[in-house]
Amino acid sequence: MTSTNMPVQAPEIAAPVDDSPVFSCKMCGQCCRGEGGIVVSPKDLLRITSALHLTAEEFAARYGETRGGKLQIRTGDDGFCIFFEQGKGCTVHAAKPDVCRAWPFFRGNIVDADSLDMARDFCPGIDKNCTHAEFASAGRAYLAKHGLLAHNRDEEGRAVILDD
Repeated sequence: MTSTNMPVQAPEIAAPVDDSPVFSCKMCGQCCRGEGGIVVSPKDLLRITSALHLTAEEFAARYGETRGGKLQIRTGDDGFCIFFEQGKGCTVHAAKPDVCRAWPFFRGNIVDADSLDMARDFCPGIDKNCTHAEFASAGRAYLAKHGLLAHNRDEEGRAVILDD
């Protein structure tokens, strides 16, 4: 976990959700549903704790759980991320983790056409007519443009690690 003695920087603004030719977010929250997977990297932890005015330890105690040695955001009783609010969306949008910023451009959807087809079934924002090759190309470009490609398997979400 990141030290609380690190200098606090202004939180980054979330990557836009409207600059992809194959995805346009509908704010439905489907990507916010389900346990596990919302990994909070050290960079994410600094951004979100700064925005929430919490220490890393306070954030982890209130909102996190450790799975596979990685800090992840818990889900609520409704099965959604605890920061998702029906009718409002992400309540920490400007400071949300990179894995959330990357959706739907996850490793599985980029490298596997069947995974993309499953994602299309529940995400109304993914273009139903784009080919897998078009989606993968747009996804890689989006992740690179917004600095969302991860590389450290010990601290970051596997969904945004494409270099293996």
